[in-house]
Amino acid sequence: MRLIKGMIYTDKMCFEPGSLIVEGDRIEKIDRCEEETLTEKERGTYVLPGLVDTHFHGCAGYDFCDGTAEAVRAIAAYELTHGITTICPATMTLSEEELTNICAVCYETVEKQTLECGIPLKDVLRGIYLEGPFISMEKKGAQNLAYIHKPDMEMLRRLQQAAGGMIRIVAIAPETEGAMACIREGREDFRFSIAHTCADYETAKEAIEAGARHVTHLYNAMPPFTHRQPGVIGAAAEDGQTEVELICDGIHIHPSVVKSTFKLFGVEQMILISDSMMATGMEDGEYALGGQPVTVRGNRAVLKDGTIAGSATNLYDCMKTAIQMGVPKEEAVRAASFNPAKAVGLEKECGVLAPGRKADILLADREFSLLEVIKSGCAVKG
Repeated sequence: MRLIKGMIYTDKMCFEPGSLIVEGDRIEKIDRCEEETLTEKERGTYVLPGLVDTHFHGCAGYDFCDGTAEAVRAIAAYELTHGITTICPATMTLSEEELTNICAVCYETVEKQTLECGIPLKDVLRGIYLEGPFISMEKKGAQNLAYIHKPDMEMLRRLQQAAGGMIRIVAIAPETEGAMACIREGREDFRFSIAHTCADYETAKEAIEAGARHVTHLYNAMPPFTHRQPGVIGAAAEDGQTEVELICDGIHIHPSVVKSTFKLFGVEQMILISDSMMATGMEDGEYALGGQPVTVRGNRAVLKDGTIAGSATNLYDCMKTAIQMGVPKEEAVRAASFNPAKAVGLEKECGVLAPGRKADILLADREFSLLEVIKSGCAVKG
């Protein structure tokens, strides 16, 4: 048993003074108390749920699309030690053969292997995000033009079979041939996300009504939101239920836009993602994303033509950046934990601190510097 005291981020989605008891791999009990009853050190300790990154490509020198067990393990280990206790890594636009191998290797590795810290890999890596190949050529961003494919439900089902059912989110450009039919047919089995798209407001609205209730990295790789052409952003905001991803690495989106987006959509719809690539946690230099060369300097990762190629920042640091930008800390934590967990159907298992849930817990100081990471009741950093 372990007793943790501090300012606990409870299931009310706010910080409350109290104590939390961990028994085995679960949270047994949470008690509120008067802040005055805590010591000065305890009052200066934030107790957060483990973060959930549902959209990132790599870190620690590895890319999920390497398609190796070594890459899967290394990515999961890095994320875990940086406070991201649940992950759904993303593919890139590649051939069906390559995507099949990536999905199959991921499923086999997750089912059979354990991280060096003793945590089963399947407790950390909980899904796959299929970003491509069903995207627009005009808004491909850092995706490989050669492998863009029109939406194909049969192909998607073949990939899901290889993945052992692990594909949770599928990026799709709704204006492309066959996209609407694909969304309608697969809406019960996959969470479709409007992505890398030229869709106007009417097309985006139709896609949302068809079942696409998620938007990939809002603002990036889509038409801008203007007063006469609201596009995907306007359609998603108007819907009131569609979840939107935001990359808060300090590079992709201006702080004013970040704060305004939280106000426009409301915290319930906001999901912070890192969209990180293999250079995250590494020194500046030359790397790759989806087989394309990427130059990384500081937090900025770009292709040869200057196109931003993912981020070089993990989700915990993105959450801290959002707070520094002026997003209320309670909202930033929710957008990096409970909301993404809900988006991939895991809200009853992770993303919130509550009795009976897995003890995925982070301890941080008042500046949100990470002090300790606990996964399933076991300390993995601290």
